[in-house]
Amino acid sequence: MRPPVSHHRPIGGASRRPFRFLIVEDEKRLALSLAKGLTAEGYAVDVVHDGLEGLHQASEAAYDLVVLDIMLPGMNGYRVCAALRAAGNDVPILMLTAKDGEYDEAEGLDTGADDYLTKPFSYVVLVARVKALLRRRGSAGGASPVHTVGPYAVDTAARRVTHAEDGEVALTTKEFAVLEQLVTRAGEVVSKSEILDHVWDFAYEGDPNIVEVYVSALRRKLGSSLIRTVRGAGYRLEVPR
Repeated sequence: MRPPVSHHRPIGGASRRPFRFLIVEDEKRLALSLAKGLTAEGYAVDVVHDGLEGLHQASEAAYDLVVLDIMLPGMNGYRVCAALRAAGNDVPILMLTAKDGEYDEAEGLDTGADDYLTKPFSYVVLVARVKALLRRRGSAGGASPVHTVGPYAVDTAARRVTHAEDGEVALTTKEFAVLEQLVTRAGEVVSKSEILDHVWDFAYEGDPNIVEVYVSALRRKLGSSLIRTVRGAGYRLEVPR
């Protein structure tokens, strides 16, 4: 995977957009495997393989979580973590290392990491740690993960949509991610490029009209009047009054 060529910008804080992760890992096969798995979970994922590039990327773009290896070329994970914290960046950091021992864990946590995972690790355990860090972050922010849109309740933590009378609405991972981008900015116009940037990872080089396909699917499932097309600008989630 190639480094990203553009940066997204935060829109009103992490709770205002789908979760976006940065993986800083020089083992390319592992990095790609983690990226594919986390993307399948519904997250947007960027990957870099060098500590200096990881520091630059994490400093320039807004992420909800950084998965950071310790043994990296350019700059090791301890120094990357310490530099981010010294700059006031409080992004949750999950450190990965092939090392083992209390000293290594203590050093990682002392530099400001939020959690620590020793290789080899179970992917299921990694996802559980990731979700725990996101929940902790959400609780600290105090923002409710449930958004009410007419008869629908959109729970961004559980990644579930329910109708007041008809119960749960089945959405695919990508459908929910597109909806999440719209619902967390309800009443605002969200451009197609913003949706692509936040829902698909930076390596996506397909047809940008894929966004229209998912918006059409959401309209079929949630009602055609819920998402309005603003010609030449993007889409707006209507908030019933």
